Amino acid sequence: MGPVARHRHGSVKRPPFRLEPVLRLRRTEERTAGLAAAAAVREATAAAERAEQHAEALSGRVLPARLDGAAFIAAMVASATAAADVSDARALAVAQAEQAEAVRAHWTAAAQRTKGLERLRERHLAAVQAAAEVAEARVVDDLVTRRHSDTRRREEDPTWTD
Repeated sequence: MGPVARHRHGSVKRPPFRLEPVLRLRRTEERTAGLAAAAAVREATAAAERAEQHAEALSGRVLPARLDGAAFIAAMVASATAAADVSDARALAVAQAEQAEAVRAHWTAAAQRTKGLERLRERHLAAVQAAAEVAEARVVDDLVTRRHSDTRRREEDPTWTD
């Protein structure tokens, strides 16, 4: 609102956006979901790296050239256990990647809800601004009309010297 309207009507209080508390809550939810998504990606990446380390360790295993029967069986059991560990680590990495994708989808949904409220808020602010501009235009029109009618009255009114 311009200086003329402010001067005539005092300070102008804009109507609040009634959904502002909901918008703040949605923004908080979005930030929380974003942090959770980042943590889930870090966990999935770490799980994939651990699975690769287990696989590299398994592929680097070499049986000694000469083993007796008990040592051979122990080495085979250890290799089978290591292979199961690699398989479990890979399955965990896949599960955590899927979990990270689900958390990212939740974050995306939270961001969309927030964006919708932000658009409503922008429309509200635009409507308030438009109403303020219309009110200011009315005030200016009233001032111009009043001045014009005062000037005209002075021109039409005979003075005592006429």
